[in-house]
Amino acid sequence: MPASNMRAAVWHKARDIRIETVAIPELRGPHDVRVKVVACGICGSDLHEYAAGPIFVPVDAPHPLSGDIAPIIMGHEFAGEVVEVGAAVTRVKPGDRVAIEPILSPNRDGAYLMERYNLSPELGFHGLSGGGGGFSEYTVVGEHMVHLMPDDLSYEQGALVEPAAVALHAVRQSRFQAGDTAAVFGAGPIGLMVVEALKAAGAARIYAVELSAARRAKAEDLGAIGLDPSSGDAVARIVEGSGGGVDFAFEVTGIPAVLGQCIHATHPGGDIVVVSIWEGEASFNPNDLVIKERTMRGIIAYRNVYPAVMALMQRGYFRAEDLVTDRIALASVVEDGFERLLADKSQIKILVNMA
Repeated sequence: MPASNMRAAVWHKARDIRIETVAIPELRGPHDVRVKVVACGICGSDLHEYAAGPIFVPVDAPHPLSGDIAPIIMGHEFAGEVVEVGAAVTRVKPGDRVAIEPILSPNRDGAYLMERYNLSPELGFHGLSGGGGGFSEYTVVGEHMVHLMPDDLSYEQGALVEPAAVALHAVRQSRFQAGDTAAVFGAGPIGLMVVEALKAAGAARIYAVELSAARRAKAEDLGAIGLDPSSGDAVARIVEGSGGGVDFAFEVTGIPAVLGQCIHATHPGGDIVVVSIWEGEASFNPNDLVIKERTMRGIIAYRNVYPAVMALMQRGYFRAEDLVTDRIALASVVEDGFERLLADKSQIKILVNMA
Protein backbone atom coordinates (compact mmCIF):
# COMPACT_ATOMS: atom_id res chain seq x y z
CA MET A 1 0.00 0.00 0.00
CA PRO A 2 1.22 3.54 -0.69
CA ALA A 3 0.78 4.58 2.94
CA SER A 4 -0.08 3.09 6.31
CA ASN A 5 -2.77 5.62 7.25
CA MET A 6 -5.96 6.95 5.69
CA ARG A 7 -8.78 9.40 6.39
CA ALA A 8 -12.16 8.24 7.68
CA ALA A 9 -15.42 9.60 9.14
CA VAL A 10 -15.64 8.29 12.70
CA TRP A 11 -18.83 8.26 14.86
CA HIS A 12 -18.16 9.10 18.51
CA LYS A 13 -21.68 9.94 19.65
CA ALA A 14 -24.82 11.64 18.35
CA ARG A 15 -23.91 14.90 16.58
CA ASP A 16 -20.25 14.01 16.84
CA ILE A 17 -18.73 12.57 13.68
CA ARG A 18 -15.08 13.45 13.08
CA ILE A 19 -12.76 13.14 10.09
CA GLU A 20 -9.75 11.36 11.54
CA THR A 21 -6.51 9.73 10.45
CA VAL A 22 -6.67 5.98 11.09
CA ALA A 23 -4.66 2.93 10.08
CA ILE A 24 -5.41 1.29 6.75
CA PRO A 25 -7.05 -2.04 7.66
CA GLU A 26 -5.21 -5.28 7.04
CA LEU A 27 -6.66 -8.57 5.82
CA ARG A 28 -7.58 -10.71 8.82
CA GLY A 29 -8.45 -14.02 7.18
CA PRO A 30 -8.22 -16.01 3.94
CA HIS A 31 -11.67 -14.91 2.76
CA ASP A 32 -11.09 -11.18 3.34
CA VAL A 33 -11.14 -8.58 0.58
CA ARG A 34 -9.63 -5.10 0.80
CA VAL A 35 -11.52 -2.48 -1.17
CA LYS A 36 -10.49 1.00 -2.21
CA VAL A 37 -13.73 2.96 -1.76
CA VAL A 38 -14.76 5.17 -4.67
CA ALA A 39 -18.32 6.30 -3.84
CA CYS A 40 -20.38 6.05 -0.64
CA GLY A 41 -23.90 7.34 -0.06
CA ILE A 42 -25.30 8.92 3.09
CA CYS A 43 -28.24 6.78 4.22
CA GLY A 44 -31.29 7.58 6.33
CA SER A 45 -29.91 5.12 8.89
CA ASP A 46 -26.71 7.18 9.00
CA LEU A 47 -28.82 10.26 9.70
CA HIS A 48 -30.61 8.46 12.54
CA GLU A 49 -27.26 7.55 14.09
CA TYR A 50 -25.99 11.10 13.68
CA ALA A 51 -29.12 12.83 14.98
CA ALA A 52 -30.37 10.43 17.66
CA GLY A 53 -28.04 7.43 17.89
CA PRO A 54 -26.89 4.99 18.92
CA ILE A 55 -29.23 2.56 17.17
CA PHE A 56 -26.99 0.05 15.40
CA VAL A 57 -23.72 1.53 16.69
CA PRO A 58 -22.36 -0.61 19.56
CA VAL A 59 -21.63 1.56 22.60
CA ASP A 60 -22.07 -0.60 25.71
CA ALA A 61 -20.26 -3.70 24.47
CA PRO A 62 -18.40 -4.75 21.32
CA HIS A 63 -20.57 -6.02 18.48
CA PRO A 64 -20.45 -9.84 18.57
CA LEU A 65 -19.40 -10.13 14.91
CA SER A 66 -17.26 -7.06 14.27
CA GLY A 67 -15.72 -7.07 17.73
CA ASP A 68 -15.80 -3.26 17.65
CA ILE A 69 -17.28 -0.67 19.98
CA ALA A 70 -17.73 3.07 19.36
CA PRO A 71 -16.01 5.07 18.05
CA ILE A 72 -16.57 3.34 14.70
CA ILE A 73 -16.09 4.26 11.02
CA MET A 74 -19.39 4.99 9.25
CA GLY A 75 -20.66 4.38 5.72
CA HIS A 76 -22.46 1.30 4.41
CA GLU A 77 -23.74 2.29 0.93
CA PHE A 78 -20.60 1.98 -1.14
CA ALA A 79 -18.74 0.62 -4.12
CA GLY A 80 -15.09 0.49 -4.97
CA GLU A 81 -12.15 -1.37 -6.45
CA VAL A 82 -10.68 -4.58 -5.06
CA VAL A 83 -7.00 -4.01 -4.21
CA GLU A 84 -6.10 -7.14 -2.25
CA VAL A 85 -7.67 -10.53 -1.54
CA GLY A 86 -7.06 -13.35 0.93
CA ALA A 87 -5.58 -16.65 -0.14
CA ALA A 88 -8.97 -18.43 -0.31
CA VAL A 89 -10.92 -15.77 -2.21
CA THR A 90 -12.25 -16.99 -5.57
CA ARG A 91 -15.13 -14.64 -6.44
CA VAL A 92 -13.11 -11.48 -7.08
CA LYS A 93 -9.55 -10.39 -7.81
CA PRO A 94 -7.58 -7.13 -7.57
CA GLY A 95 -8.85 -4.61 -10.09
CA ASP A 96 -12.46 -5.82 -9.97
CA ARG A 97 -15.22 -3.25 -9.45
CA VAL A 98 -17.57 -4.28 -6.64
CA ALA A 99 -20.68 -3.20 -4.76
CA ILE A 100 -20.64 -4.09 -1.09
CA GLU A 101 -23.45 -5.87 0.77
CA PRO A 102 -22.69 -4.58 4.27
CA ILE A 103 -24.71 -7.04 6.36
CA LEU A 104 -22.90 -8.49 9.35
CA SER A 105 -24.35 -11.96 9.97
CA PRO A 106 -22.72 -15.26 10.94
CA ASN A 107 -20.60 -16.55 8.07
CA ARG A 108 -17.92 -19.08 7.27
CA ASP A 109 -15.65 -19.78 4.31
CA GLY A 110 -16.91 -16.84 2.28
CA ALA A 111 -20.66 -17.48 2.73
CA TYR A 112 -23.47 -16.47 5.09
CA LEU A 113 -24.57 -19.36 7.30
CA MET A 114 -28.28 -18.53 7.58
CA GLU A 115 -30.69 -18.76 4.65
CA ARG A 116 -32.43 -15.60 5.90
CA TYR A 117 -29.19 -14.04 7.03
CA ASN A 118 -30.71 -10.58 7.51
CA LEU A 119 -32.77 -11.97 10.42
CA SER A 120 -29.83 -13.08 12.55
CA PRO A 121 -30.08 -12.05 16.23
CA GLU A 122 -26.53 -10.78 15.76
CA LEU A 123 -27.45 -8.61 12.76
CA GLY A 124 -25.24 -5.61 12.21
CA PHE A 125 -23.94 -3.52 9.34
CA HIS A 126 -20.43 -2.77 8.15
CA GLY A 127 -20.22 0.99 8.56
CA LEU A 128 -22.76 1.09 11.41
CA SER A 129 -21.75 -1.76 13.73
CA GLY A 130 -17.98 -1.66 13.37
CA GLY A 131 -15.55 -3.56 11.19
CA GLY A 132 -14.73 -0.49 9.08
CA GLY A 133 -16.92 1.48 6.73
CA GLY A 134 -17.37 3.17 3.40
CA PHE A 135 -16.59 6.67 4.64
CA SER A 136 -12.90 5.80 4.46
CA GLU A 137 -10.29 5.40 1.76
CA TYR A 138 -10.00 1.65 2.27
CA THR A 139 -11.99 -1.01 4.08
CA VAL A 140 -11.84 -4.79 4.51
CA VAL A 141 -14.92 -6.99 4.10
CA GLY A 142 -15.62 -10.70 3.78
CA GLU A 143 -15.81 -12.34 0.37
CA HIS A 144 -19.51 -13.02 0.98
CA MET A 145 -20.12 -9.26 1.07
CA VAL A 146 -18.71 -8.34 -2.35
CA HIS A 147 -20.68 -8.38 -5.59
CA LEU A 148 -18.98 -7.99 -8.95
CA MET A 149 -20.48 -5.04 -10.83
CA PRO A 150 -21.41 -5.22 -14.52
CA ASP A 151 -19.08 -3.17 -16.69
CA ASP A 152 -21.88 -0.82 -17.76
CA LEU A 153 -22.69 0.32 -14.21
CA SER A 154 -20.79 3.25 -12.73
CA TYR A 155 -19.39 3.39 -9.21
CA GLU A 156 -22.21 5.81 -8.37
CA GLN A 157 -24.73 3.16 -9.41
CA GLY A 158 -22.77 0.72 -7.29
CA ALA A 159 -23.23 2.95 -4.25
CA LEU A 160 -26.99 2.93 -4.87
CA VAL A 161 -27.30 -0.86 -4.91
CA GLU A 162 -27.61 -1.04 -1.12
CA PRO A 163 -30.58 1.35 -0.70
CA ALA A 164 -32.20 -0.04 -3.85
CA ALA A 165 -31.90 -3.51 -2.31
CA VAL A 166 -33.96 -2.32 0.67
CA ALA A 167 -36.71 -1.13 -1.68
CA LEU A 168 -36.69 -4.24 -3.84
CA HIS A 169 -36.72 -6.52 -0.80
CA ALA A 170 -39.71 -4.62 0.62
CA VAL A 171 -41.73 -5.17 -2.54
CA ARG A 172 -40.61 -8.78 -2.98
CA GLN A 173 -41.44 -9.68 0.62
CA SER A 174 -44.95 -8.27 0.27
CA ARG A 175 -47.67 -10.13 -1.62
CA PHE A 176 -47.63 -7.49 -4.36
CA GLN A 177 -48.61 -8.68 -7.83
CA ALA A 178 -48.54 -7.04 -11.23
CA GLY A 179 -51.59 -4.83 -11.66
CA ASP A 180 -51.95 -3.99 -7.95
CA THR A 181 -52.09 -0.42 -6.62
CA ALA A 182 -49.86 1.09 -3.95
CA ALA A 183 -49.24 4.18 -1.84
CA VAL A 184 -45.75 5.12 -0.68
CA PHE A 185 -45.63 7.39 2.36
CA GLY A 186 -42.34 9.28 2.22
CA ALA A 187 -40.44 10.12 -0.96
CA GLY A 188 -36.92 10.23 0.39
CA PRO A 189 -34.27 8.03 -1.22
CA ILE A 190 -35.78 4.72 -0.06
CA GLY A 191 -39.33 5.85 -0.80
CA LEU A 192 -38.39 6.87 -4.32
CA MET A 193 -36.66 3.55 -4.82
CA VAL A 194 -39.79 1.76 -3.57
CA VAL A 195 -41.66 3.63 -6.32
CA GLU A 196 -39.12 2.30 -8.80
CA ALA A 197 -39.37 -1.24 -7.43
CA LEU A 198 -43.16 -1.09 -7.68
CA LYS A 199 -42.88 0.06 -11.28
CA ALA A 200 -40.58 -2.84 -12.03
CA ALA A 201 -43.12 -5.18 -10.38
CA GLY A 202 -45.91 -3.94 -12.64
CA ALA A 203 -47.89 -1.57 -10.41
CA ALA A 204 -51.04 -0.22 -12.04
CA ARG A 205 -51.02 3.00 -9.97
CA ILE A 206 -48.65 4.43 -7.35
CA TYR A 207 -49.37 7.33 -4.99
CA ALA A 208 -46.49 9.12 -3.26
CA VAL A 209 -47.28 11.16 -0.14
CA GLU A 210 -44.53 13.66 0.61
CA LEU A 211 -44.27 17.12 2.24
CA SER A 212 -41.20 18.25 0.30
CA ALA A 213 -42.21 19.74 -3.04
CA ALA A 214 -38.86 18.77 -4.59
CA ARG A 215 -39.10 15.16 -3.48
CA ARG A 216 -42.76 14.99 -4.47
CA ALA A 217 -41.87 16.29 -7.92
CA LYS A 218 -39.18 13.64 -8.22
CA ALA A 219 -41.72 10.94 -7.36
CA GLU A 220 -43.98 12.31 -10.08
CA ASP A 221 -41.07 12.26 -12.53
CA LEU A 222 -40.71 8.56 -11.71
CA GLY A 223 -44.36 7.94 -12.51
CA ALA A 224 -46.15 8.28 -9.17
CA ILE A 225 -49.15 10.48 -8.34
CA GLY A 226 -47.76 13.00 -5.88
CA LEU A 227 -49.83 14.11 -2.89
CA ASP A 228 -49.02 16.92 -0.45
CA PRO A 229 -50.25 15.91 3.06
CA SER A 230 -50.20 19.56 4.17
CA SER A 231 -52.87 20.57 1.66
CA GLY A 232 -55.86 18.39 2.39
CA ASP A 233 -56.43 14.82 3.52
CA ALA A 234 -54.02 12.67 1.52
CA VAL A 235 -55.59 9.44 2.79
CA ALA A 236 -59.05 10.52 1.68
CA ARG A 237 -57.69 11.39 -1.75
CA ILE A 238 -56.03 7.99 -2.04
CA VAL A 239 -59.19 6.18 -0.98
CA GLU A 240 -61.32 8.19 -3.40
CA GLY A 241 -58.88 7.95 -6.29
CA SER A 242 -58.36 4.22 -5.89
CA GLY A 243 -62.02 3.31 -5.44
CA GLY A 244 -61.87 2.35 -1.78
CA GLY A 245 -58.16 2.18 -0.93
CA VAL A 246 -54.97 0.81 -2.41
CA ASP A 247 -53.83 -2.80 -2.25
CA PHE A 248 -50.55 -1.93 -0.53
CA ALA A 249 -49.19 0.95 1.54
CA PHE A 250 -45.46 1.31 2.24
CA GLU A 251 -44.40 3.32 5.31
CA VAL A 252 -41.02 4.97 4.65
CA THR A 253 -40.99 7.95 7.03
CA GLY A 254 -40.54 6.63 10.57
CA ILE A 255 -43.09 9.22 11.74
CA PRO A 256 -45.62 7.70 14.22
CA ALA A 257 -48.69 9.50 12.86
CA VAL A 258 -47.97 8.25 9.35
CA LEU A 259 -48.35 4.62 10.42
CA GLY A 260 -52.08 5.10 10.96
CA GLN A 261 -52.39 6.92 7.64
CA CYS A 262 -50.83 3.93 5.88
CA ILE A 263 -53.37 1.61 7.44
CA HIS A 264 -56.34 3.76 6.46
CA ALA A 265 -55.08 4.23 2.91
CA THR A 266 -55.58 0.52 2.17
CA HIS A 267 -58.87 -1.19 1.38
CA PRO A 268 -60.30 -3.99 3.55
CA GLY A 269 -57.91 -6.91 3.22
CA GLY A 270 -55.06 -4.59 2.21
CA ASP A 271 -51.42 -4.85 3.20
CA ILE A 272 -49.13 -2.41 5.03
CA VAL A 273 -45.34 -2.78 4.79
CA VAL A 274 -43.22 -0.92 7.34
CA VAL A 275 -39.82 -0.14 5.85
CA SER A 276 -38.51 2.57 8.19
CA ILE A 277 -36.06 2.26 11.04
CA TRP A 278 -37.70 3.98 14.02
CA GLU A 279 -36.23 6.23 16.70
CA GLY A 280 -39.10 5.51 19.12
CA GLU A 281 -42.49 3.89 19.57
CA ALA A 282 -45.61 4.35 17.44
CA SER A 283 -49.20 3.44 18.24
CA PHE A 284 -52.24 2.45 16.23
CA ASN A 285 -55.65 0.94 16.90
CA PRO A 286 -55.42 -2.82 16.31
CA ASN A 287 -59.10 -2.81 15.29
CA ASP A 288 -58.05 -0.97 12.13
CA LEU A 289 -56.31 -4.20 11.20
CA VAL A 290 -58.69 -6.70 12.82
CA ILE A 291 -62.07 -5.46 11.61
CA LYS A 292 -60.82 -4.86 8.04
CA GLU A 293 -58.63 -8.00 7.93
CA ARG A 294 -55.61 -5.97 6.93
CA THR A 295 -52.08 -7.33 7.23
CA MET A 296 -49.06 -5.40 8.52
CA ARG A 297 -45.48 -6.60 8.20
CA GLY A 298 -42.02 -5.18 8.69
CA ILE A 299 -38.88 -5.71 6.66
CA ILE A 300 -35.25 -5.23 7.58
CA ALA A 301 -32.52 -4.64 5.03
CA TYR A 302 -32.48 -7.33 2.32
CA ARG A 303 -31.13 -10.73 1.37
CA ASN A 304 -30.12 -12.32 -1.91
CA VAL A 305 -31.23 -9.35 -4.05
CA TYR A 306 -28.01 -7.58 -5.11
CA PRO A 307 -27.79 -9.37 -8.48
CA ALA A 308 -31.45 -8.56 -9.20
CA VAL A 309 -30.93 -4.89 -8.28
CA MET A 310 -27.96 -4.57 -10.63
CA ALA A 311 -29.91 -6.31 -13.42
CA LEU A 312 -32.72 -3.77 -12.98
CA MET A 313 -30.17 -0.95 -13.01
CA GLN A 314 -28.96 -2.22 -16.37
CA ARG A 315 -32.55 -1.84 -17.57
CA GLY A 316 -32.73 1.78 -16.38
CA TYR A 317 -34.20 1.52 -12.88
CA PHE A 318 -32.71 3.24 -9.79
CA ARG A 319 -30.70 5.68 -11.95
CA ALA A 320 -28.10 7.83 -10.23
CA GLU A 321 -29.12 10.80 -12.37
CA ASP A 322 -32.64 10.57 -10.90
CA LEU A 323 -31.60 10.18 -7.27
CA VAL A 324 -28.22 11.81 -6.59
CA THR A 325 -28.60 15.50 -5.79
CA ASP A 326 -25.01 16.29 -4.78
CA ARG A 327 -21.51 14.88 -4.62
CA ILE A 328 -19.17 15.97 -1.85
CA ALA A 329 -15.71 15.27 -0.46
CA LEU A 330 -15.11 13.26 2.71
CA ALA A 331 -13.70 16.31 4.47
CA SER A 332 -17.10 18.04 4.37
CA VAL A 333 -19.32 15.02 5.05
CA VAL A 334 -20.73 16.53 8.28
CA GLU A 335 -21.45 20.09 7.12
CA ASP A 336 -22.34 19.41 3.48
CA GLY A 337 -23.73 15.94 4.08
CA PHE A 338 -25.39 15.10 7.40
CA GLU A 339 -26.34 18.62 8.46
CA ARG A 340 -27.53 19.52 4.99
CA LEU A 341 -29.74 16.45 4.69
CA LEU A 342 -31.31 17.19 8.06
CA ALA A 343 -32.01 20.81 7.14
CA ASP A 344 -32.79 20.64 3.41
CA LYS A 345 -35.48 18.13 2.44
CA SER A 346 -35.06 18.97 -1.24
CA GLN A 347 -31.89 16.88 -1.09
CA ILE A 348 -32.37 13.21 -1.92
CA LYS A 349 -29.13 11.25 -2.10
CA ILE A 350 -25.76 12.83 -1.36
CA LEU A 351 -22.73 10.78 -2.37
CA VAL A 352 -19.28 11.09 -0.87
CA ASN A 353 -16.74 10.90 -3.69
CA MET A 354 -13.70 9.21 -2.19
CA ALA A 355 -11.70 9.55 -5.40
